[in-house]
Amino acid sequence: MNKNVPLTEHLRKHFGFSAFKGSQKEVIESVLSGHDTFVLMPTGGGKSLCYQLPALLQEGTAIVISPLIALMKNQVDAIRSFSAEDGVAHFLNSSLNKTATQKVKDDVTAGKTKLLYVAPESLTKEENIDFLKSVKISFYAIDEAHCISEWGHDFRPEYRRIRPIVNEIGSAPIIALTATATPKVQHDIQKNLGMLDAIVFKSSFNRPNLYYEVRPKANATTEIIKFIKNNSGKSGVIYCLSRKKVEELAETLQVNGISALPYHAGMDSATRSGNQDKFLMEEVDVIVATIAFGMGIDKPDVRFVIHYDIPKSLEGYYQETGRAGRDGGEGKCITFYSYKDIQKLEKFMHGKPVAEQEIGHQLLFETAAFAESAVCRRTLLLHYFGEPYSKDSCGSCDNCLHPKEKKEAKDNVLLAINTVKEVKEKYKAEHVINILEGNTTAAIKSFKHNELQNFAKGKANDTRYWNSIFRQSLIAGLFRKDIENYGLIKITEKGHEYLANPTSFMLVTNHDYDIIEKKEAASAAGNGGGDPELFSMLKDLRKKVAKKLSLPPFVIFQDPSLEDMAIQYPINVEELQNIQGVGAGKARRYGKDFVALIKKYVDEKEIDRPQDMVVRSVANKSKNKVYIIQSIDRKMPFEDIAEAKGMEMPDLLTEVEAIVNSGTKLNIDYYIDSVLDQDHQDEVFDYFREDAKTESITEALEELGEDEYSEEDIRLMRVKFLSELGN
Repeated sequence: MNKNVPLTEHLRKHFGFSAFKGSQKEVIESVLSGHDTFVLMPTGGGKSLCYQLPALLQEGTAIVISPLIALMKNQVDAIRSFSAEDGVAHFLNSSLNKTATQKVKDDVTAGKTKLLYVAPESLTKEENIDFLKSVKISFYAIDEAHCISEWGHDFRPEYRRIRPIVNEIGSAPIIALTATATPKVQHDIQKNLGMLDAIVFKSSFNRPNLYYEVRPKANATTEIIKFIKNNSGKSGVIYCLSRKKVEELAETLQVNGISALPYHAGMDSATRSGNQDKFLMEEVDVIVATIAFGMGIDKPDVRFVIHYDIPKSLEGYYQETGRAGRDGGEGKCITFYSYKDIQKLEKFMHGKPVAEQEIGHQLLFETAAFAESAVCRRTLLLHYFGEPYSKDSCGSCDNCLHPKEKKEAKDNVLLAINTVKEVKEKYKAEHVINILEGNTTAAIKSFKHNELQNFAKGKANDTRYWNSIFRQSLIAGLFRKDIENYGLIKITEKGHEYLANPTSFMLVTNHDYDIIEKKEAASAAGNGGGDPELFSMLKDLRKKVAKKLSLPPFVIFQDPSLEDMAIQYPINVEELQNIQGVGAGKARRYGKDFVALIKKYVDEKEIDRPQDMVVRSVANKSKNKVYIIQSIDRKMPFEDIAEAKGMEMPDLLTEVEAIVNSGTKLNIDYYIDSVLDQDHQDEVFDYFREDAKTESITEALEELGEDEYSEEDIRLMRVKFLSELGN
C-alpha cells in the first residue's frame, strides 16, 4: 500500500465511494496500523467495508470468519464486482466440492486472494488449519461477533473456539465486528478473543427515523390486517416465533387480499429463497417469517416491521426492527405483547442447562421490561446498549406521543436503594423485590433475609410496581447491573447521592397490559370479543330455527361460529362461508336467516363495515381432509386411516369432526357398526336428539355412563348424529 495516497482515493478506486460513513475511516486506520480493533456499528452503518478495504490494501490474505454461508457468497460476489481479478475473494465452506476447494487454495497460495471467508465450522477442520498455517495472514476479521457471547442473541458455541484456533494457525491482528452488543456482551467478546486492550469504536445505536410502538396482544391478526391495508403497497416484515404461526398468518393475509409469503427454516431451500427473492424484487409486499429471515438482507425500503410474538431478547428486537427504514425514510416498528408469551418462552427453557436458563430468564426479563415500560422507548433501548439519550422525549414512540399517568415514588425508590444496600449489593432485583414484598422463599429463609429491617416494608405494592421502580431507577442511573455478574444490582454514585439528597421521583404507571389480560381471560371464558348484542340475537335465532326443525341448537351452528359472526358481520351466504366452522353446505342449508338478521342489524345500527376491513378467516381446510373423505367413502377402518397419516385416533376424530362441523356429510356407519351394537347406538343418538343441551362429550358421558361408553364411542356417535341431521 502506498502511504502517500489518501485513504479516500483508495475508497474511490476500489468501491466508487467519495467519502467514508461515520467512523469507517478511523476503524480502517486502526486495522492498517496492526491494532486489535472492536467495532460496534448498527445495521446499515457499513461494517463490512471496515475489513474489506484494509484487506485489499495490505499484503497477505485476510481471514473473515462469518456464520452465514448464504451471505458469504453475496459478499464475495460484491467484492469481485469491484475487481478485475475473480480470485481476489473466495469463501471456504461445506458447500464447495473438492475441485472448487482446491481452486480456492491455489488462488490463496498464489497470493491472488485478499479476502477468504470461512465458516467457524470449516475453520476447526484439521486440513484447513494445516493449510492456513502456510498462508501469510494480514489479519482476522470476526463478523457477527455477538455469536461468541452466551449473552448475545445468536450464541454459537463454535465461535468460542476461535481464539485457540487463531493461536494454532498463527497470530495476527483481530478486528471483531457486531451490530448489537450490550456492555456485557462487548466485554464477553473481548475477553474471549483475548483483546481487552483493543481500540474500541462504538457508533450510536439511535435510529431517529424509526417509530417504536408496543400494543397489547388482543385481536392481533385483525389489527395487522388493518395496519397493512392502511399502508397499502409498502414493504414490510412480520416476525413470528413458530413456523406454524408463520404459515397460518401468511395464509390469513392472502385470503384478505394482501400479497404475503411465508419464510422459515422448515421450507425447502428453493421455495424459501424464491420467496425471499420475490420480496426483494417487490413482487410481494409482505414476508411473514421466523427470525431466520433477514440476516444480511439489504432491502433499504422496508417500511414496517411487526412482531406478532415478542422476541426472546432486546438484541434480537433491535436487530429485527433495524431492518426497517435503512434508507433513512419511514420505518414503523410495532410489537404485540402479552405477558402470556413471556411465560410460554420461559416454559421452553425447562430442561436446558441451569446457566443457559439463568441467561434466558434475564434476557426475557429485559424484553418484558421494555414492553411494559411507559417511559420513552428510544431512551430504554439506547440505555440497554450502554448509550445515554439526553432528550426528555424522542417524539417518535407510543410512550412519548401518548404519555401515561405518573405518580410520586420518592419514598419507595429510597426504600429500594436502602434494601439493596442492606443486602450488600449481592443480589438480583427479583430477590430484593421478594424481601420488600415479605415473601418467605427458600432463598430468603436460607440467607435469613426475613430478619432484615426492610423485610415486608413494601408489601403494599405488587411485583409489577417494584419491577417498575427498579427498571426506572436503572434508567435514571441510580442503579447499575454488574457486568461480570450479570443481573446483580449495584448502587451507583448517583444512587448514593440520591440517598443523601432525595428529590421527587415521578414513576410512570401503566395498567394497559393488566386490562388487556383481563379482557383476554373474559374472551376465553365467554364470547370472543365480538358484538355482545348481536351474539345474543344470533343465539335467539338459532334456538328458534332449532325448535322449528326439532334439532338441538348446536346442530345448526356451534357457539364459536356465532362468536365469529358477531365479529365479522357476514351479510351474504358467500361471506358466511369464511366464518369459523361454517362450510359451503352449512351456509346454504341454514345461513339465509342468519345473514338476513345480520344485514338488518348492520343497517339499523349504521355499523361501519367497509368490506376491506372485514377480516376473513382461513376456511378450515386440512391437508388431510380430502384423504380422510376418500378413505371413509372406501369404508377404510379408522385405525388404518390414522396409521396412514401418522395420527393418533383422537386426532383423527378431531379432523373428522371439523369436516362434519363445516357442513360435509360423512357416512361412518360401517365403522360404528364394528365398535357399537345397535341398542347402544340408538341410546346415544336419542340422547343427542332429545336430551342434550350442548354438544359436550363430558356431559354425554356423565348422562350415559362412563362404564358403558368410552369417549371415542360418544365422539363417533356425535359425528353420525351431526352428519345425518345437521348436514
